[in-house]
Amino acid sequence: MRLGLDLAERMARAACDAASSEGCLVSAAVVDAGGHLVAFRRMDRAEFAGATIAVDKAYTAAGNRIATLDLREQVAPDGDLAGYYAASGGRFIAFGGGVPLWYDGLVVGAVGVSGASGQQDHAFASAGAELWLAAGGALDG
Repeated sequence: MRLGLDLAERMARAACDAASSEGCLVSAAVVDAGGHLVAFRRMDRAEFAGATIAVDKAYTAAGNRIATLDLREQVAPDGDLAGYYAASGGRFIAFGGGVPLWYDGLVVGAVGVSGASGQQDHAFASAGAELWLAAGGALDG
């Protein structure tokens, strides 16, 4: 199963729609297995920093095969991955909003959202990823 442009665009829209329903303004990004941007959407009046952070959350989730929300404890000063956020040129993000997309035991992409709290961004990214499930993919390996 391949992550195509049409599905990626619908996923980014679904993430923004979920945010809108809660009165939040976000940016949403979908990347492929290599962390390359496939689709992006920024809501009107969403903060400009979220545009870069949403892409980096998706990049992190795809590259590490884990939701960014689940990386928080691992990258804490006493965690197994302390200082890890500095890897990959500082692109790795260790707070909620990045969700990997799985198919047949492999990560084929990820959704990233930024602009609200980490918990909300995770929920909005998950709303986008629900379309991946509906298309036959999985959200865990």
